[in-house]
Amino acid sequence: MNAILELRGVRAAYDDITVLHGIDLSVAPGQIVALLGPNGAGKTTALKVAAGVHPVASGQLVIGGRDVTGAAARDLARLGICLIPEGRGVFPNLSVRDNLLMMTFTGKSRDEIEEVAYSRFPILGKRAAQTAGTLSGGEQQMLALCRGLATDPAVLMLDELSMGLAPLVVDQLYEQVAEIARQGVAVLVVEQFAATVLDISEHAAVLVRGRVQHQGAPDEEFRTELAGLYLGSNA
Repeated sequence: MNAILELRGVRAAYDDITVLHGIDLSVAPGQIVALLGPNGAGKTTALKVAAGVHPVASGQLVIGGRDVTGAAARDLARLGICLIPEGRGVFPNLSVRDNLLMMTFTGKSRDEIEEVAYSRFPILGKRAAQTAGTLSGGEQQMLALCRGLATDPAVLMLDELSMGLAPLVVDQLYEQVAEIARQGVAVLVVEQFAATVLDISEHAAVLVRGRVQHQGAPDEEFRTELAGLYLGSNA
């Protein structure tokens, strides 16, 4: 299957410090790709580059076969690129309902957006009038996911979805991520804790010091290699 999102030989830097050293990465429709690695490996920067939030120093960002290197984040969003950043991505002072209401700019009605959100995560329906900042961490991630899905993304990128959450909540969230992929959405997931995402991923790449050190199907051989890469990273 042809990739919808590709990073080709991408380098990225912060001032004079190079963070990504020519990485290659691709995601196809309906595929879940896990981007793994220790802290400071460059995983979040890779997502930011793919979303147009951080510039490419060299290499190409390709969406649907089209070179969009240098495109603004808003233009990539119109092409269906959705990034849910680390730290939830909700408006904490607004209610759950008003957080969803803000997504009507996509052209969907409030009722449509709420119906999808509450059917996917019934707990949000029970919390509709509650201020988002008072939700549990897991509920905030559910709300962030629903806000992102309201844009009908072609590519959904998730940064540390599991951070600070209980294992049962993480399992529930990743069940929904797997369902989203089954509907044809390409999913790129950054996770520091590999075990939480490998079971639902078709492909995984390990980033160490800004370079893809290993990638492939997340089988037992891959997982054995992964442990060595983490231990050898000094990170």
